[in-house]
Amino acid sequence: MIIDELKNRLQKQFKRINKWAKKENISCFRVYHKDLPNYPISVDWIDGDIVCWLYKRTRDDNDKKQESYEKSINETILDAFAIKNEKLFLKSRQKQKGLQHQYKKLSKESHTKIVVENGIKFEVNLTDYLDIGLFLDHRKTRAYVQSLSKDKRVLNLFAYTGSFTCYAIAGGALASTTVDLNKNYTDWTKRNVRINEFKQRAADRIITDNVFSFLHLEQSKNRYDLIICDPPTFSNSKKMKKAFSVDDDYKELLKLCINLLAK
Repeated sequence: MIIDELKNRLQKQFKRINKWAKKENISCFRVYHKDLPNYPISVDWIDGDIVCWLYKRTRDDNDKKQESYEKSINETILDAFAIKNEKLFLKSRQKQKGLQHQYKKLSKESHTKIVVENGIKFEVNLTDYLDIGLFLDHRKTRAYVQSLSKDKRVLNLFAYTGSFTCYAIAGGALASTTVDLNKNYTDWTKRNVRINEFKQRAADRIITDNVFSFLHLEQSKNRYDLIICDPPTFSNSKKMKKAFSVDDDYKELLKLCINLLAK
C-alpha cells in the first residue's frame, strides 16, 4: 500500500535538496528524518541508491503489524523515487545496548560504491553494516575541519572510515594521524585516502589501536594543533581491557587530548 502523505513529502524534499546538491558537487544527502510522526524513518539518497532506516513504532506491537508497515514503507519509497527494489536498502535501527550495533557486521554482500561530497570521494558500503561508512549529518563539521587544517598537525580519534582525515588532508594539513580500534575501518580509511589520490606522505599515519592506549603512549612523543575526537556512547570490544562509556570516561579522554595540544 502506497502511503500518499509520505510519498509526497519524500518527493518534495528530494526535489528541493537535489537541486542544491548538484550545485555543491554532493552526490549523497539525507532526504527525510522522522518528518512525519506516523512514519519514524530516515531516508538517505546515495547517488541513485536509497538507504532507509526504520525506527520502532509502539503501535506495531506484533510481527504481522511490523511486516505490514515495512512493506508499505518499501512500496512507498520505490514509488516516490521511481526506482527498482535492488536500489533500496532497508535497515532497522533500535536503541543500542552494549556493543555498538552500527559497527557490527550484518552481511557479506559488500555492495559498495564511490560517492562525492564537496569534491572529496568516499567509499560507502550499503549492505554490510548498519551504517554505510559516512555520517551525512557531519558534512558541515567536516567542512569546518577542512577550513582549520592548513599547515596544521591533525589527530583524528575514533576515526571510523577516516572522512575527517580526508577533509583535513584536502585542507592542507601539514600531517595527519588517524586512530581507530577496528582494522576494517583503518583499512577503509586507507582506501578513502587512496581514491582521492592524495600525495603519499610519511606524515600521514593510519593506526589501528585502542584510542586510550594510543593517547597514553603519545604523551611523550608528539603534539597536535587540531584534534577531532568523536567517541561512541559505549563500546565493549574484546580488544579493550574494559568497556568504554562516554559518561564515565570523558574526563580522562579530554584530559589526555588537551595534553597533546600544542600551545
